[in-house]
Amino acid sequence: MVSERKKRSKVQETAAPPSYRLRRWIMLGLLGLSGVALSWGAVVRHVVETKFLQQEGANRYLRVLGMPAHRGMILDRRGEPLAISTPMDTVAGDPREVSSDLPALAPLAKALQLDAKALRDLLAEHSDRHFVYLKRRVPPQMAARVRKLGLPGVEIIKEYRRFYPSGEVMAHIVGITDIDDVGREGLELSYDTWLRGTPGRKRVLRDGKKRVIADVESISEPRPGKDLRISLDRRLQFLAYLELKSTVQQHKAKGGSVVILDAKTGEILAMASQPGYNPNGDREDLRKAARNRGLLDRIEPGSTMKPFAAATALELGLFSPDTQVDTSPGVMSVQGETIRDHRDYGLLDVSGVIRKSSNVGAAKIALSLPKEAYWQMLRALGFGIVTTTGFPAEATGVLRPPQQWARIDQASLAFGYGISATPVQLAQAYAVLATDGLFRPVSLLPVVEPQEGRQVMRRETARAVRKMLEGVVSTDGTAPAAAIDGYRVAGKTGTAKKTDSRGASGKPRYRALFAGMAPASEPRLVAVVVIDEPSDGSYYGGQVAAPLFAKVMAGGLRLMNVAPDDRPGPGLRVAGAQVSP
Repeated sequence: MVSERKKRSKVQETAAPPSYRLRRWIMLGLLGLSGVALSWGAVVRHVVETKFLQQEGANRYLRVLGMPAHRGMILDRRGEPLAISTPMDTVAGDPREVSSDLPALAPLAKALQLDAKALRDLLAEHSDRHFVYLKRRVPPQMAARVRKLGLPGVEIIKEYRRFYPSGEVMAHIVGITDIDDVGREGLELSYDTWLRGTPGRKRVLRDGKKRVIADVESISEPRPGKDLRISLDRRLQFLAYLELKSTVQQHKAKGGSVVILDAKTGEILAMASQPGYNPNGDREDLRKAARNRGLLDRIEPGSTMKPFAAATALELGLFSPDTQVDTSPGVMSVQGETIRDHRDYGLLDVSGVIRKSSNVGAAKIALSLPKEAYWQMLRALGFGIVTTTGFPAEATGVLRPPQQWARIDQASLAFGYGISATPVQLAQAYAVLATDGLFRPVSLLPVVEPQEGRQVMRRETARAVRKMLEGVVSTDGTAPAAAIDGYRVAGKTGTAKKTDSRGASGKPRYRALFAGMAPASEPRLVAVVVIDEPSDGSYYGGQVAAPLFAKVMAGGLRLMNVAPDDRPGPGLRVAGAQVSP
């Protein structure tokens, strides 16, 4: 019985097809390999790729964001803010997450007040990136509307926007920043490294729609920029700017500038330019309007250079204030070029040459000077040398070496042709006359300890020339309009004919200038006024620039609490008050 069963089993085994046995072993082998592969994969993921996989997972819900740094303020000398940064909301998006369908984009475009097609094109243009700005520095109401939509891939981040409380009044000095809060013009540019802080970084937690829901940790804290205090006085700047703007409009001029210095320290207290611009408004085309004429315009100073020819002559002992100069017949020829006076002034002393602004007299004084000595004096006064303001792209001015001077060059130099300077350089030179011959560099930053200065001419020379300049402001001089009640004023007019081209009407174009100081007995303020191309029929410095000088200087002296030095006699009234004997 047993043997029969064994026989039947043997027969069945013999009857099983060989292909079945092979398939069975193949299946068993595949299952075994699969088990080994799964086990190996688990080992690799849990042991070898742990950090990588954890990072990939974190990338789905964690993100490192930059934290903008607060830009330092710019302040005037009294601590009044001229430039401040305010936090603003910016809308950004991930082009890979934000839907590109117009119907889906329509609510976002409406909230941002953008065209839906333009928004779609912006996302398509940056489709290979994870981040793009949709609209920067939006009002709070707009940011609230975007938050309410709760769209995937859209986020709101914090940035800073620069505001300028003084608007156009301080714009030419303070300058502006660009959309990324980087200095672009003026002091914002020259002191950008000082003002700009260091951004920070933080890790945040995001939800499934990529919205930030919590701060996880701070990686590095943002470091704010440093504040910058400058030498300008906002009160005096407002006065100078408004009076300059009024004068430019009154005389239909192309533009103008006013520079006011503190004679004792070299600090620039005001520096206004026209035309102006609003730094808080549209910034697309600022190149011409943003030009700081006080530091960037190279001008021929005209007759404001005559006092320096006289100073050189007095310094060398070749002339005295009473030395006679024959200006008859009001015209002279030098190397075939004609030099003319407004009329025949006849015999004038050196003081009269300055008072009447005689070109012939100034030319004769200049031609009597040794070239090298004349050049050295002008160089010592700062002509042809960039000032120490540190303002970006400041002009140097031109003072050619004496070896290149022909006689006509030396003669015309005395009344401001063949030389160029900025209004600030001219004010710096006049400050030497105000400080009894001491040269102090100008500064846009407060001067805590005034420099001793460099003596570039004798005290007696500076005082003598200053006395001559008082005659210019007298009724017998060219600028009685520059007089200020209660103060002695010393200054010089200038009317420079522009030689580059004629105006659209074919008539010559002029610059009207006045440079001066007050109180003349012991000057505290020095100012230079330049009006470019007045076109209402008046163009002389005494007609156009001198009245502006008087208005600005009168206000400045009172703001600085400078005591009058020209008190009236007994029984006269000043501003309606009885003056005691």
